[in-house]
Amino acid sequence: MSVPNFSSFMRPILELLADGQTRHWREVRDAVLPQMGLSAEDVEDRSSGTGRPVVDTRVQWAITYLAQAGLLSRPSRGTSAITDSGSNAVSSGVAVDREYLLNFESFRDFLQRTGTRYGNRPSGDASSVDQHAGEGASSGISDESPEELADRAERENRAALTGEVLARVLAESPDFMERLVVKLLSAMGYAGTGGEAIHTGQSGDGGVDGVISRDPLGLDRVFMQAKRYAADHVIGRPDIQAFVGALHGLQADRGVFLTTSRFSREAIEYARGVQTRVILIDGAALANLMIEHEVGVQATRSFELKSLDEDFFDTL
Repeated sequence: MSVPNFSSFMRPILELLADGQTRHWREVRDAVLPQMGLSAEDVEDRSSGTGRPVVDTRVQWAITYLAQAGLLSRPSRGTSAITDSGSNAVSSGVAVDREYLLNFESFRDFLQRTGTRYGNRPSGDASSVDQHAGEGASSGISDESPEELADRAERENRAALTGEVLARVLAESPDFMERLVVKLLSAMGYAGTGGEAIHTGQSGDGGVDGVISRDPLGLDRVFMQAKRYAADHVIGRPDIQAFVGALHGLQADRGVFLTTSRFSREAIEYARGVQTRVILIDGAALANLMIEHEVGVQATRSFELKSLDEDFFDTL
């Protein structure tokens, strides 16, 4: 199973703290995990954006939301304790989720500070919370934490941009593609200090479209070939063998073959086994490298998520 959304951790956390003890969030996490039925693999699952364990993020956001509603207090760094409101929630047996938290003015104030809508109820009116239970979409409160929302937005943006980048490259000329890969490898730092990148592609180029001299004397060189093909085209082993032959003719021991399409399994296996070092970059990898190194793309907006610095408040 996958790790449940952070609101699923809320009641187990309250039930754990119902004994009145103050616990560190890591202790809380370790105690509630068995109740969630998570496997060791689930526990090791990490966010693609931050690299942090997904479980850690969701437990911490569950605690944050409970604290904002006044069901938990935070007596000291990284610790939590249940409040009277939290104890009442446990004893009542109510489902503790985002909709339940709307009963508490402090939580509604918290949502207003974040600019989150929570239905058509006027501020301070919790009379219709029960009838709105389960309408997570209409409440505007996501099942995902802010970090997860940011991760998902980044993934969706990259997926869409990858397709747009490839479509635009395919609409350009083969010469553009050749010049593009020279610029890309330069942006990736392959030209080194004092080196240069040169577009050599032309009639009779011997199967090489560009060369990167990684030092001023050109002693360390990387040769390139670029092929602009439709996405469904498959580059086979013969194409890679021809490229390796061109490298041998230039007494080169390394090369990069880039394409907007993809490689066959035989081509990939041949490139891995040949003595000459050959790196294959298919269309998806090409687009991702362009995005990562901002070649043909530009940032339109950036932001960062901040968290409380517990050390600051403990040591000042």
